[in-house]
Amino acid sequence: MMDLTDWHQRNEDYLAAALQVLRSRLAERITILTSPSDQTAQEVTRSLNTSGENAELQQAINTIAVAETVDSPPALLRLSRHLRLSPFEQNVLLLCAAMELDTRIPTLCARAQDAANRPYPTFALALTLFDEAAWEVLSPERPLRYWRLVEIMQSTTQPLITSPLQADERIVNYIKGLNYLDDRLTPLLTPLDPVTLLDLPPSQLAFVDTTLKRLQQCSTGQYPPVIQLLGSDRLSKQLIATHIAASLGLMLYRLPVELLPPPIVELETLARLWQRESILLPIALYLDAYEMDANQTALLQRFLSRSNGLFFVDMHERSSRLGSMTLSLDITKPTINEQQAAWQQALGSAAQASPAVLADQFNLSLSDIQQIAQNSLNEAFHDNSLQQQLWDACLTTTRPQLSSLAQRLDPKATWSAIVLPADALNLLHQITDQVRQRSRVYQEWGFSQRMNRGMGISALFAGESGTGKTMAAEVIANDLHLDLYRIDLSAVVSKYIGETEKNLRRLFDAAEDGGTILFFDEADALFGKRSEVKDSHDRYANIEINYLLQRIEAYRGLAILATNMKSALDTAFLRRLRFIVNFPFPGFVERKAVWQTVFPPETPIAHLDVDRLARFNLTGGSIHNIALNAAFLAAQAGTPVTMPLVLQATRTELCKIERPINETEFFWQEPAKTTI
Repeated sequence: MMDLTDWHQRNEDYLAAALQVLRSRLAERITILTSPSDQTAQEVTRSLNTSGENAELQQAINTIAVAETVDSPPALLRLSRHLRLSPFEQNVLLLCAAMELDTRIPTLCARAQDAANRPYPTFALALTLFDEAAWEVLSPERPLRYWRLVEIMQSTTQPLITSPLQADERIVNYIKGLNYLDDRLTPLLTPLDPVTLLDLPPSQLAFVDTTLKRLQQCSTGQYPPVIQLLGSDRLSKQLIATHIAASLGLMLYRLPVELLPPPIVELETLARLWQRESILLPIALYLDAYEMDANQTALLQRFLSRSNGLFFVDMHERSSRLGSMTLSLDITKPTINEQQAAWQQALGSAAQASPAVLADQFNLSLSDIQQIAQNSLNEAFHDNSLQQQLWDACLTTTRPQLSSLAQRLDPKATWSAIVLPADALNLLHQITDQVRQRSRVYQEWGFSQRMNRGMGISALFAGESGTGKTMAAEVIANDLHLDLYRIDLSAVVSKYIGETEKNLRRLFDAAEDGGTILFFDEADALFGKRSEVKDSHDRYANIEINYLLQRIEAYRGLAILATNMKSALDTAFLRRLRFIVNFPFPGFVERKAVWQTVFPPETPIAHLDVDRLARFNLTGGSIHNIALNAAFLAAQAGTPVTMPLVLQATRTELCKIERPINETEFFWQEPAKTTI
């Protein structure tokens, strides 16, 4: 195989020989046009046609002839073969490129055209200089203009045949031996570095093997299929695409579809330039189309139809609009066992029990696992710190970007703060335990082999407002040390057809990686009963509910729904829930327990008659409001929280919720002090 340095030297020798032959042709043309009395022309011709020059010219012709037979031809010949230039087109391109490579060419061009104001190549000059001349070579469909190799600098009043011809800068540098990505594409593209390739697990390596076999089946000259990479794991899709490109010896570049220019002319130029680059360089393109809209879909479709090469398209779902020649791969993250092995390898001797725990709870790509492990090992100083840092880093990595659809809650409530009947409390503990043990049951005990849905955990919290539904969700999130997101239904539900499903898809996809508990408050507004179809609005409303039923059942994590109107929920949805926890209106015993713990230990409290306070028929939420308002009254008065202040706050709360007030219940007399 020829050394690169040796090839560059041969390329320089060939280029020098080709330019010498070109100068000789120009000199011959000058001789024909010039009368013997023209002393300047005679000097030019004489300087190019001495006996020494003739010997050098013959040597140059021999150099060109030899270059055409070698396995690694010079850049100009390679370009001509790749882009199928005719000999005449090759000579025209050389003439245009020579303007940048030889300072003598402009003067010779002017003299050869007998026009001092034309120190540049023209099509008229090319027709007189070279053999096998053909008018059609400047057609937009012929290689010179189709591949943007030369540009005709025609003014409005100048004929086409005498207009200046200019070689493309990228092509001039290529002929010179400098092969780099066109600088018009560089601002749009980001290289996906193959140096940082991670070893793929078997489940993802199968996608690489499938794609390589399909590409090998393409016959010579056949366009490769567009490879659609489907699913929500975008890092794994990039890693798989990079592996495929590296196996083919290609450098992979990423282009977001939002950077595709809407003007048709600009899009056409971009497609043509990329197609040209894919011929001149070993490159492939990764099109990031995960969040594209309808307009961007049309632009992407046109771009693909007007270009060629190896394309990977990152999409959420398969599109039939990208052409018939497509290969769709549904990319998923590594399996739990593969993630556990990746954690073990990344953490080494410091792993302990972390790989099993982390792989059980979080669904991460190899890139995420590698990065989290490396950062945590660099920051941790002892084992306990490492385990906590790993968990917190996984939480941060999987934390969804849901600022427009959900509110992240900071769970602070613990099991000691919640007051519920024993059966409801037992169900809450069961929910927590199932989240912790789902890997053992599904994976180790084989239940995942018999189930294709319903492997997530869903629970309904039903009860009046203020009975502790939100607090129970906080308790579970706090105990599991997971993020809790309360869904903003006003942002999710849309009056526009299809938008609600799109928002729900974004919601579940963003939370799918395991570090998030979704809390749907007032779920009856979203999970209501399907109605009889009377018009298109009813039909699409039912479609939304059906989609939601399927999506929440397929959700990998924990989804909690809260409602104070259980009867309004669709019965089919209730059947698919794993748990239904009823939050009853608290009785005297439960209210007393709430009153006993509602004030923080730091709050100064005088004697409170909790038995009397518990007789007020209030929920835990109302009791919390009363305690908070009483604390503010006490702070303003500069006293501890006293019974009169609590009763005053209770009266305010009853008025707010429009409950009847019995004045005798608010009479308070300080208990008499006993003396001995």
